Amino acid sequence: MLAAARQSAIVTRARERGTVRVTELASQFGVSEMTVRRDIDVLVTGGLLERVHGGATLPGGGLSTDEPGFESKIVREEQEKLAIAREAASLVRPGSAIGISAGTTTWRLASLLSNAPLDCTVVTNSVQVASVLFPRAGNGQGNVILTGGERTPSDALVGPIAISALRQLHLDYLFLGVHGMDENEGFTTPNLLEAETDRAFVGAARRVVVLADHTKWGTVGMSTIAELHEAAVVISDDGLSKHAQEVLSARAGELRIVESKGKP
Repeated sequence: MLAAARQSAIVTRARERGTVRVTELASQFGVSEMTVRRDIDVLVTGGLLERVHGGATLPGGGLSTDEPGFESKIVREEQEKLAIAREAASLVRPGSAIGISAGTTTWRLASLLSNAPLDCTVVTNSVQVASVLFPRAGNGQGNVILTGGERTPSDALVGPIAISALRQLHLDYLFLGVHGMDENEGFTTPNLLEAETDRAFVGAARRVVVLADHTKWGTVGMSTIAELHEAAVVISDDGLSKHAQEVLSARAGELRIVESKGKP
């Protein structure tokens, strides 16, 4: 593939996903990471992209405070998120008390649990997750507790009310969705109140399970939720770079990689 064609494809991918990663592009195009970096240099010079750690983003779209809405995120990496959610569902046991944070991957987990023969209690700060699970609870199949709080663009309930509720609870598992995960900054989100609320969630759980597809690696939100070592399990897909897998395997309690049909 000629350089011009690669660069056009890089911009197209950035428009689809918001952010592109050097390691993924190198694998996709069958070229070296240095070649991809040169392509990105050209696009940055031309004002078509902005450089971020490990890759590039559309101008103005890669800020650490950028927070896409639920509807815009639900269509991204659908196959990867579904595979991750299936693996997460295998950890849920009857009679357990689990937390499910806001996010599109956690929403898919809730959708799977809504059809599973499990009698468990779910605590969530996600309007979307609760809406999926409430019909099941109404039929006497488990309980759903929705925290109160301020609503974010991603349909999370955050702030003092949510935090106060979470600090009174003890959960077997927390299934945590994140905006990004990074070798130095840990698991992050662009929303300060959501970060504080998620930290309360982490504090309430015996085990934290992070659900994050490969595009989350190298993305850094404005505020850290937890360090990598605080995750008992990280579930990601086989698009995750080798370096990311090595870091997570060394620092998190366990890394689970699921196969996905969504690989480029």
